Amino acid sequence: MNTSQTLPELIAAAQVKAKISEDCILEIRDLLEKQTASEAQVEEFRVAHVALELAAVDTFTLFEARMQHHFRRGPFSRKLRAALLDAGHSDLADRIHKYYLAINVLKHGKGASYRELCNTPTELFHVRRTETVMSQDEDAPSSFIDIGVRGFFDGLAATLLEAQKFLEDQ
Repeated sequence: MNTSQTLPELIAAAQVKAKISEDCILEIRDLLEKQTASEAQVEEFRVAHVALELAAVDTFTLFEARMQHHFRRGPFSRKLRAALLDAGHSDLADRIHKYYLAINVLKHGKGASYRELCNTPTELFHVRRTETVMSQDEDAPSSFIDIGVRGFFDGLAATLLEAQKFLEDQ
């Protein structure tokens, strides 16, 4: 990545790539509802899901890295959430926090973030309960969070850009 690109430019580029993965995921899901998928389609689905997960983690990490200078030390996402709440932006604070938790689950798997998400209703993505996880590797982070829902990445991107604007306007 070129460091001279702005955060909005980098997020827009990530959105273009994520859209390809989202479209593939949705197309194969539609196909799976009608018929059994081939091994090649299952693999294509898995690859698209992993690509979307990586794009989400990379984009959120990039956002944190580019915006960290707005806070002295400590956990960026907690400080951002607190600043948003203090400024009366509870909806944005809530979305940032939920995306933060989802990214943590994608990076680290089952843990405190996953447990918190299980107790936090959200429409931004789907949280899979451990009792319903049925994959070959049920400890894989992607087994716990399904981000392959329509509009996931666009929602993440819009939330990050809104938070960036908040931070830059302070």
